[in-house]
Amino acid sequence: MLNAANTPESATTATSLCWSCSAPLKEGALFCEQCGKIQPPSGGYFSVFGLEPRLNLDLGMLEHQFHKLSRKLHPDRFGRASEQEKEWSLASSSLLNDAYRTLKEPIARTRHLLRMHGAEIGEEFAGKDKKDPSRAPADLLEEVFELNMQLEELRMGDEDAGLKQSLSEARKKIVALQGEVDDQLRTEWTKWDEGAESGNDAAREAAQKTMIALLDRRRYLSNLVREVTETLGDS
Repeated sequence: MLNAANTPESATTATSLCWSCSAPLKEGALFCEQCGKIQPPSGGYFSVFGLEPRLNLDLGMLEHQFHKLSRKLHPDRFGRASEQEKEWSLASSSLLNDAYRTLKEPIARTRHLLRMHGAEIGEEFAGKDKKDPSRAPADLLEEVFELNMQLEELRMGDEDAGLKQSLSEARKKIVALQGEVDDQLRTEWTKWDEGAESGNDAAREAAQKTMIALLDRRRYLSNLVREVTETLGDS
């Protein structure tokens, strides 16, 4: 699995004013630092946590911030608040939960950040041949052909133990290939982050292009694992 390290810089740009005390607010801030009043949710997943959009995150700090903000948004804290503030607290809780679920998961975080920068990610965009997004990567054509033949034999009722063993071994190999993709993605994370921090758009865009291809490959491999698992009828 992918791991993350390095703490991104905190977002400090003041983009609006507190509705209660008119103090400047950090981008995406859920609460005013001056008076403590809740604010209307307005930020994205990264800014809710006061983070710059980066791929290498300090997951421990992310979790700490999540629990800290969750406590501040607890309904008991808004028992005497206005209806508007109660609505904001509910909307902010939903935003916070969605943001945490996305950012703590490496692949979800990668997809989210790349989509923020206009990347087309998903089955409908997979590969150059948009008419056949399920097409096997060129280096896996022979193996996938053999795998599909074995899967079809099992679906047709062939209960041979050797066939099942072969499919189980194939699944292990595919999972290992997923691990290789994860390692490659981790390398591109650093390239993307460094390009973003230095203003090197060419480096960032090159890393983004590579990550899109890697995510396509990973999704294809994940689909293969799921297909083999479902056909074998185990987990």
